[in-house]
Amino acid sequence: MNIEFFQSIALSVANERSVDVVFCNIVNGLADDPNVVLARIWIIGPGDLCNVCPWLKNCPDQTKCLHLVASNGLSLHSKQRYTWLKGHYKRFPLYTEEPDNITATGKIGYIGGTGKAILRNDIIENPNWLLDTEWAKREKIASFAGQPLVFRDEILGVLALFSRKVLDQSHLIMLRTFAYNAASAIANARAFEEIEQLRRQLELENEYLRDKVRDVATFGNIVGQSPALQKTLQQIELVAPTDATVLIHGESGTGKELIALAIHQRSRRKNHPLIKVNCASIPRELFESEFFGHVKGAFTGALRDRTGRFQLADGGTLFLDEVGDIPLELQSKLLRVLQEGEYERIGEERTRRVNVRVIAATNRDLKKEMEAKRFRQDLYFRLSAFPLEIVPLRNRKEDIPLLAKEFLKQICQSMGLKELPLKEKHILQLWNYDWPGNIRELRNVIERAVIVSKGRELRIDLPETSTEKALPIVPYYVKGVERSGEILTYEDLKKLEKENILAALHQTNWKVSGPGGAAELLGMKPTTLASQMKAFGIQKRS
Repeated sequence: MNIEFFQSIALSVANERSVDVVFCNIVNGLADDPNVVLARIWIIGPGDLCNVCPWLKNCPDQTKCLHLVASNGLSLHSKQRYTWLKGHYKRFPLYTEEPDNITATGKIGYIGGTGKAILRNDIIENPNWLLDTEWAKREKIASFAGQPLVFRDEILGVLALFSRKVLDQSHLIMLRTFAYNAASAIANARAFEEIEQLRRQLELENEYLRDKVRDVATFGNIVGQSPALQKTLQQIELVAPTDATVLIHGESGTGKELIALAIHQRSRRKNHPLIKVNCASIPRELFESEFFGHVKGAFTGALRDRTGRFQLADGGTLFLDEVGDIPLELQSKLLRVLQEGEYERIGEERTRRVNVRVIAATNRDLKKEMEAKRFRQDLYFRLSAFPLEIVPLRNRKEDIPLLAKEFLKQICQSMGLKELPLKEKHILQLWNYDWPGNIRELRNVIERAVIVSKGRELRIDLPETSTEKALPIVPYYVKGVERSGEILTYEDLKKLEKENILAALHQTNWKVSGPGGAAELLGMKPTTLASQMKAFGIQKRS
């Protein structure tokens, strides 16, 4: 080893942007010297394997230790390379004073804890100075040299060499210079990776924000005045300031994501991200990576580190849409991060901590899923600390005119059209439809109506279950939207619906169900008509 040898390795890592590549290039370059038995790098990291670490009893500080990150060298006998990063040497305690067992396990920790170099060139005479004396004899190790990796007065880790050639002070000086350059390369690569990670995180957040803008454009703000919606908003005001986990249950298209957004915006986490995971759209084999992330090389196709959604939402809120689609085998890991705030990325031994509020949503009956053993009972109770039930649109029809008017305004603006008037006949069409697709379907119906109308009078087409044939029986004296130039009030709509039901009942001679009955005429289920009659207090004597 000479100065040119060290310079060539330093040049190979000077502009490298990957920390892992820097580590590998350093030890691989040093191991090219035939006299080098083993070259290794340990980097200071958090204490993460303390419960199983063989050095626990002698560890003075379990908050941090040395992590083995790179290793290379060639055995004289097996002709195999020493690239293994596991075993007894993958972690070492840090010592700020010379430990009693400095001749064995403490040498690496002493260098990392004090920043002082160590050179031993008498290993042949004193093989017991190493932990594995048989290995030292077998590989004919003559010297050990260890240098701290220091950048701007911060000790990053330790670079160690085991050599068959006796090393002297001149080698130690060259190794010190090389270690200084290596530490700079490591720090620069770390900075590049951090910038890249932040860039990817911003991309993910921007992608989510773009989705959110589209969603807001689609659904608008929470619009409505029905008692059911007002009750939901009151529950939001109650739970939002807390960190309680919320489980939103409702049919598809009821606006569960808007409810989650409203909770987040009224919480103490509103200045931190709200991250969405659509559990129904994730392939089964990618769930764990999507939630918790992975390190490069953890599996085939893992070409770079990936930030998981929990890490992305740290400090903020994670919205798990369609939570019932999470595979059973992952539910225990989700429960752990909910209860303890801890998880591991795929391919990484380090335990990470995260502070995330979870809001989940589903259109499934999770109690039935539990009975069928497809959903964990303990996870269900953890998620449903505060359950929220979103009423379907057919049970809060008072909100239909306001929603339709809002959607009509948004869609006309987005298409560059003058806002089309919403007439009485349009409201009656919308009112008498059951809306199996809820608010999402209503929005789609309005959008389609604007498109086919071509800027002229609005033409609303509904599926066959709509009740256009019920329109002629509406009493002529009811205040109309277009005729009066006003939007119907809540009381007007209630009166309108009651009069419409009464007209249908009179026309069918008070036959509620069956062929030719009022329910068929109104295009609704007999049970729905019966509940509305009860709500309005309609009886035959009326």
